[in-house]
Amino acid sequence: MKIKACIFDLDGVLVDTAVYHYKAWKRLANELGFDFTEHQNEQLKGVSRMASLDLILGWGGIKGMSNEQKIELADRKNTWYTEMIGAMTPSEILPGARDFVIACRNAGLKTAIGSASKNTPTILQKLDLQSLFNAVIDGNSVSAPKPDPEVFLKGAEALGVSPADCVVFEDAVAGIEAAVNGGMKTVGIGSPEVLTKAEKVVSGLDKITVVELDTL
Repeated sequence: MKIKACIFDLDGVLVDTAVYHYKAWKRLANELGFDFTEHQNEQLKGVSRMASLDLILGWGGIKGMSNEQKIELADRKNTWYTEMIGAMTPSEILPGARDFVIACRNAGLKTAIGSASKNTPTILQKLDLQSLFNAVIDGNSVSAPKPDPEVFLKGAEALGVSPADCVVFEDAVAGIEAAVNGGMKTVGIGSPEVLTKAEKVVSGLDKITVVELDTL
């Protein structure tokens, strides 16, 4: 195969934790005196925790918070979120995701996670997916948020593969842009109307085969 490695975002690609993020952010917004919608939550896909908080505070018209206050709010939200993901089970893996990753490995491809989430290790453990990845790059090991390609470039480096020989699977616009910025091939998980910069877009990993990666 021309492709040598696959790098997967976590949220929205292998598992849908957006509902848990939404519930936690909504609870925080409500405690601050305003509401938070599912439409707004969609705009946080692929966005780091602190950047998400800044957007939410902006939507709520809250200004002048110190950095210490923001960190406390983000930590509070994350505590609620981690409580919810702590109850996750392998049944929450998205359709076809495990089988596709296994098929990639059976085809001799290296696999990695490239996620902005600092909770990636917990989620992988709860889903029993740790053994399927040669490397895990997450929010604990990168400083630049997507669309900066840092998370994916570190993934390629950890796998010992050139970025040009990697394909990234992403559900967020910022994630696709990060992969493109890193010189990687892209498969979008979601809508072609939204993920316009992806080379191929499917609704889920159950809708693509490893053989199709050679057409990218």
